Amino acid sequence: MDAARADALAARDRLARGGWIARDAESFRHLPPPPAAVWLGDGPEAPGCEAHPLAGAGWTLHPVGRTPQGRVDARWLDAADAAQRAELFAGLPQPDDDDAAPFAWAHRALCRQGLRLRIGDEPGAGRSAGETVWLQLRHQPRSAVEAPLLVIDVQAGVHCVLVETHERAPLQCARSVVQNLQAHVHLGEGATLQHLRIARPGCSDRLAHHLSVRLARGAQYHQALIAAGSAYHLQRNVVDLTAERSAARLAGVLFAAGSTIEQQLRVSHRAPHTASSIEGLALAGGAARAVLDAHTGIAEGCDEADVRQRLAGIPTGGQPKLVLRPHLEILHDRVQAAHGATWGALPDEALFYVRQRGLDEARARALIIEGMAAAVLARGLGGPELLETLGVDALLCAAASGHLAPAAQTCYG
Repeated sequence: MDAARADALAARDRLARGGWIARDAESFRHLPPPPAAVWLGDGPEAPGCEAHPLAGAGWTLHPVGRTPQGRVDARWLDAADAAQRAELFAGLPQPDDDDAAPFAWAHRALCRQGLRLRIGDEPGAGRSAGETVWLQLRHQPRSAVEAPLLVIDVQAGVHCVLVETHERAPLQCARSVVQNLQAHVHLGEGATLQHLRIARPGCSDRLAHHLSVRLARGAQYHQALIAAGSAYHLQRNVVDLTAERSAARLAGVLFAAGSTIEQQLRVSHRAPHTASSIEGLALAGGAARAVLDAHTGIAEGCDEADVRQRLAGIPTGGQPKLVLRPHLEILHDRVQAAHGATWGALPDEALFYVRQRGLDEARARALIIEGMAAAVLARGLGGPELLETLGVDALLCAAASGHLAPAAQTCYG
């Protein structure tokens, strides 16, 4: 038996011995995930169709408009080949013993392909300092049950703007997609990554995206997420601030109409003079279930750590279930920290003001949602200018209008 096959079987054995996520698991008690068989492709509904890479399936790289391109080294690797699998998983940690660990073991058992990106020159080349790299990374499903892997290494001193999109592509069979994505991001000393993530699955798809971020001294990670609901949709971010003066900003806008979606945000401060900000906006209509779950921990010795959390939920029609869970765990005194959550309908005053400009109620509501969503995302990326450059305004306009359309109440976003 080759090493790749043995590793996949060992992951299945570890999952079988450890069991799947318990229904009383703290991180998943509001929106339990489907059973392990779904993510492993073992269920009776699992089809055997594949989409050809030449049709745009899998990971593809694209330029962002006419922006200048820096150096990007990309390696598409086959996890079924022992040597390529070793390269693909090189340097990645074993799954932690936490609530989400079963997802990671299921991923190792099923992973077939992955992409490793090195952005900027290696240390010592002398060209990375001050370099800006603009990059668009698209992923479309290759099969009905898949476990893609993405590893991103941003070299020291590099500034990168990355647009990552996940959208439904037609498969050779008309089945729903099950996707268990694991992504690992490492920022070198003084590096900055402005990361726009867009995830718009099909109505019956089941997705779990797990993003792990490690930052070296002085590195900054800024993320803005636009995500739509589906049969099951999880976005989980784990950020480790283990070096001084590292900082992370995470902002997300969730659209759910008659569907389910959950965003879990975990940030750990383990060094002095670190900073983090979490902001989430969940828009839910019909019989949707939407969860925003944020947890920030500050370890002992983290002098002058600065932490902010702000979660908001807005029901846009019907009888949705919205859960907002801000949480701080502070084990040190010399810090600044604040958190809060608000829940409520769109403000009547704002609707009245917009209606006075001659717009009907549907367009007025969509316009207010667009403005609120754009403000959240701009704070995540560090300003509105980048949103305009990346064309996010048009995307939010379509998302808000689609979310409020009557037909959307039976589908997503």
